[in-house]
Amino acid sequence: MHDDVIDIRLLEAFAAVMSAGSITAAAKLLGRSQPVVTRQIQDLEADVGYLLFSRNGPRITPTQKGVLFHAEVERLLLGLKHVRERAAAIGAGALPVLSLAAIPALAAGIVPVALAAINGDLLPGHVHVQSLSAENVAQSVLSQSVDFGLASLPIQHPGLDVQWVCEVPCVACLAADHPLAKKKVIRLKDLAGRRLLTMANPYRLRRRVEDALERAGVRPQEMIETNASLTAVAMAKQSLGVAIVEPVATASLEMAGVVTRRLDVEIPFLFAAISPAGRELTPTLTALNAALRAAVSLMPGARLHEGSVAFTEATDDTDQFERADR
Repeated sequence: MHDDVIDIRLLEAFAAVMSAGSITAAAKLLGRSQPVVTRQIQDLEADVGYLLFSRNGPRITPTQKGVLFHAEVERLLLGLKHVRERAAAIGAGALPVLSLAAIPALAAGIVPVALAAINGDLLPGHVHVQSLSAENVAQSVLSQSVDFGLASLPIQHPGLDVQWVCEVPCVACLAADHPLAKKKVIRLKDLAGRRLLTMANPYRLRRRVEDALERAGVRPQEMIETNASLTAVAMAKQSLGVAIVEPVATASLEMAGVVTRRLDVEIPFLFAAISPAGRELTPTLTALNAALRAAVSLMPGARLHEGSVAFTEATDDTDQFERADR
């Protein structure tokens, strides 16, 4: 890639083509001519040094590198939009825009409850809520494209301040007519020979679930993986299996046709509230932080740990909390 800064218009053209699926449709979205967008894509490819799209006549398909590059471009363009909105708010003397990112379960189950509890005088006219993977939540907070984040552990980075960590036991979700739905507490041994609905990421909740099953000597017959617990609950509703998930969604959203049951073994789900390191919380963020703390405390069995505790994942069979000086 050249040392020169890439023209933002080239990135906008690329993002539009990725979203619209064709140069013609992207040109309409941008209000530009098709030849202009075609040339901008070619210029961008020359700048980055590799093809972003493969061509087959009039049809174009993103290359593997193009897909990876798109994730970075989306994050950059969103950050620039955030800066523009903040600049406009400052110029108008208005409250700044509030932007936060959270993993899908927390974005749907906790964030709306917290936002509704904030005093109207503190809530800006523009609020952005992004539903992202835990890794992307952390990156968004690090780059300060968002003001606040909620992400599952592990999270370790010197550029982040951990406001607090919530630890809550996982539950089993299953269809109301499932044979195990009659039980008040589901034993892990009850899952032997059944289909399990679980998370795909092997470094977060999935690992704790597998460790618990292994200690119980349980081997599910089949497994369906997903990247969002809300999807696992939706599949459980269709009698596709038993989902072991964090109780975030089930504690705040009505799930018709789905029952939630305690497990006989505690499988902890841990997530943290994070902000950019060294950045003082504004009154709005302070109110948001307090509202989020109140919302998560409504979950059965939830335990809050203050940000002065550094949380790490130990290498033995249990998660350990290690105190460390900030």
